[in-house]
Amino acid sequence: MSCVLFAEHATQDGHIIGEITLNAERSLNALTLEMIEEILPRLQAWQADERIVAVLLDSAGEKAFCAGGDVVNLYKAITGDGDPDFPQRFFDTEYRLDYLLHTYPKPVICWGNGIVMGGGMGLLSGSSHRVVTETSRLAMPEVTIGLYPDVGASWFLNRLPNGTGRFLAMTGSQINAPDAVHLGLADRAIASQHREVLAEQLLAATWGEGSQTDAHGVVNSILRELEQASQGVFAELDTPVYKSTALIRELMDHDTIEQVVAAILAVNTDDKWFSKAQKTLAHGSSVSIKLIDTQLKRAKHMSLAEVFQSELALSVQCCRHREFPEGVRALLVDKDGQPAWTYPDVASVESSFIDGLLASPWEESPLADLR
Repeated sequence: MSCVLFAEHATQDGHIIGEITLNAERSLNALTLEMIEEILPRLQAWQADERIVAVLLDSAGEKAFCAGGDVVNLYKAITGDGDPDFPQRFFDTEYRLDYLLHTYPKPVICWGNGIVMGGGMGLLSGSSHRVVTETSRLAMPEVTIGLYPDVGASWFLNRLPNGTGRFLAMTGSQINAPDAVHLGLADRAIASQHREVLAEQLLAATWGEGSQTDAHGVVNSILRELEQASQGVFAELDTPVYKSTALIRELMDHDTIEQVVAAILAVNTDDKWFSKAQKTLAHGSSVSIKLIDTQLKRAKHMSLAEVFQSELALSVQCCRHREFPEGVRALLVDKDGQPAWTYPDVASVESSFIDGLLASPWEESPLADLR
């Protein structure tokens, strides 16, 4: 069976809802190049199809919408066990898909149920209507594998308040539905039991014709009602990020990244969410931490297209150094949990090394056509 399923559902007034279902449940719907290469042209075709009024992006299974990208195949390509051109092809195509979602003129409803990490965050963040449920766990945990939050994270993490984006990137911390909505990483918190009701209401809606069509308004109205009906499900959920807002602002307000790391690790707390953040930071890649800080700072005033162009260059450069494949080896291949990082701590990471990773491999970006 295909790793992506496509369907076109007729509405009661003669329009069509396009549905894309990530169908790789065993791998938690992690994005492969094959999946991306199937989704991208279908979205482009639906964009030009006047019958299509909205797109529903969801996944098979209950555990995960999408738990990340195909880092194992990236690892194989980097270590000589696959196509050496694979990393650039993968990131180029993935970022084109993410950019298309960000700029898509029709409503894209992303049902972010369960785990939403890495590449899954790229899909969710690019969608016009980002839905999370009581099981949603959002994160950008690249610090654990020697990479950095990509898929447009240089754009969306920079828009979080008071240094929260940098904190979440450095610590790989998980975010639940109430916190995701509070931060602006999601638009609606809807109980997972309403998934079928959503589909039914999209088909039963009156979408209008020509200038009378307000597809975004129709979708927003449906999601608003479902969110209101779901309030009881989320009322008892904790909001660890929201509760830590003042602390995170204080911790991120230092002059150097070394001082920030020391401040976070020095906090004495019984809070399980914050303690896990400290543990991930302490065991994460020092190169990643330095890259996260530098990349977010330099991308602060970039356009969306410039963000994806800079991320493509950085991701390809990361595939040319040992840090990223070593992190993947330790966490996902050998699974020994003992990565031999290049530098023992953030203070040891040389600025010249970071500068080398940030240098573009090309005179003109392969994504230069993004506008």
